[in-house]
Amino acid sequence: MGETWNILRTGSHDAHINMALDEALLNWHSEGHIPPTLRFYGWRKPSLSVGHFQKVEKSIHFPGLEKHGCQYVRRLTGGSAVLHDDELTYSIVVSENHPKIPHSIREAYYVLSQGILEGYKNLGIQAEYFIPKQKSKRTAVCFERPAFYELVVDGKKISGNAQTRKKGVLLQHGSIPIRIDIDMLFDLFIFPNERMRDVNKRAFRQKAATIQQLTGKTFTYDEVEQAFYHGFQSTLDVQFKPFELTESQWDEVYQLAEKHYKETIPSFV
Repeated sequence: MGETWNILRTGSHDAHINMALDEALLNWHSEGHIPPTLRFYGWRKPSLSVGHFQKVEKSIHFPGLEKHGCQYVRRLTGGSAVLHDDELTYSIVVSENHPKIPHSIREAYYVLSQGILEGYKNLGIQAEYFIPKQKSKRTAVCFERPAFYELVVDGKKISGNAQTRKKGVLLQHGSIPIRIDIDMLFDLFIFPNERMRDVNKRAFRQKAATIQQLTGKTFTYDEVEQAFYHGFQSTLDVQFKPFELTESQWDEVYQLAEKHYKETIPSFV
């Protein structure tokens, strides 16, 4: 266990700060200012993050965001929309050329997600990797359908993850729900009518599951964080050194958040 990575615990922040900080970590690692870094964080308010290329005009119900006081942000990574609420979120930045990281996006995800698999085991949840038999159609809601090597229990998706590579660095981040407010979630998407909203809401209960549902227990954020910290530590086989941002680094994050991530409801609404 000769290599040392950073472990950064930033607690709960606004959506635009969370996404800016993930991008800042990518930049700092690219510039050689920090080693590979694992970050755990939460969300100050319920927040909807949408994929970098996701078209929201015909899928996101913005009055629903206002109704529930949800924040809205566009991620640096791709994929579908994710409601972040009662969950643990993680991010990892590591060089694309790191010996532990395969060149294939899919295989790199498999390597990094082993820590997630082990974290679930630490909570008493026996998850497995999803390997689709055929290509499935993308949906607007992230947790409606698992992708290659995402984790499932009895066919139900239990975490959502996304990845990008920029400046020679791989950034992967993901959502590990402790509990999901399904009524809130389905208020955030457009459906032809209320009957279809209810049909999709009922179907969703058979497609996704949370830590609370799978264990019948109420875990705190800190307990879940510790389970996944040990999961990543055992699978990555590295030492973790606590990392805290300096005042100037926080200033850089705030500037990036204002410039790239502080989005208001789009003008077409």
